[in-house]
Amino acid sequence: MIQNAHEDNSFKIMDVDELLRRYAAAERDFAEVDLAVVNLREANLVSANLHGANLSNSDLREARLGHSNLVQANLSQANLSEIILWGADLTEANLSLAQLREADLSGAILIKANLEQTNLAKACLCGCNLSSANLAKAILFEADFRPTSHQQTDLKGANLSQADFSYAHLNGVQLSYAKLDNAKLCRANLSVWKKEQVYQTNLSEASLQGADLSYADLTGANLQKANLLGADLTRTILTDANLRGAIMPDGSVHE
Repeated sequence: MIQNAHEDNSFKIMDVDELLRRYAAAERDFAEVDLAVVNLREANLVSANLHGANLSNSDLREARLGHSNLVQANLSQANLSEIILWGADLTEANLSLAQLREADLSGAILIKANLEQTNLAKACLCGCNLSSANLAKAILFEADFRPTSHQQTDLKGANLSQADFSYAHLNGVQLSYAKLDNAKLCRANLSVWKKEQVYQTNLSEASLQGADLSYADLTGANLQKANLLGADLTRTILTDANLRGAIMPDGSVHE
């Protein structure tokens, strides 16, 4: 069951014109405001405090909210396509069923965020912290999770079951203990990241039961003690991958 991250009735009523007028006058504190089902397309709200705000079902396409505080905000079913959220804090935010196609979330904090059934196709999540986030059934086609020059993308312990990562860039991502059961990783790139720094894609003790890893590149990845029972490894590239103690698709344990 999808639940809102913020469910009480303490919201402050404010219309869009008032919000933008106050922002233009250098006000930044808009915590707990109710902006559900409003049009904020292309709005500039960089560094705004929207802690606990209700933005559900709103139109935020191409808006700029970089470095904003959206902790525990409700963005469920909002249209956030092409939004700029770099460096924003979305800890425990509810983004379930939201549209985030081609959104820029590089460096954002999404710890324990709810992204269930969210559309993140072609989104940039480079350097994000998504530890313990819920991305079950999310669409992540061609999404980019590669590290930034100074920060590794963290999906440690995240729920990614049945998510679609087809053709996604997952090089050097931290995925230890993540749940990827029945996820689609066809042609995804999970090989070691070698640019500014070297990061090994870490899938140690991750659950990949029934996952589609066909044609995926896992060169140099750490799959130690991962559970691959029933996974599809058709033409999967496992060159130099660490499979020590991993449960293989047929149930055998790799030595």
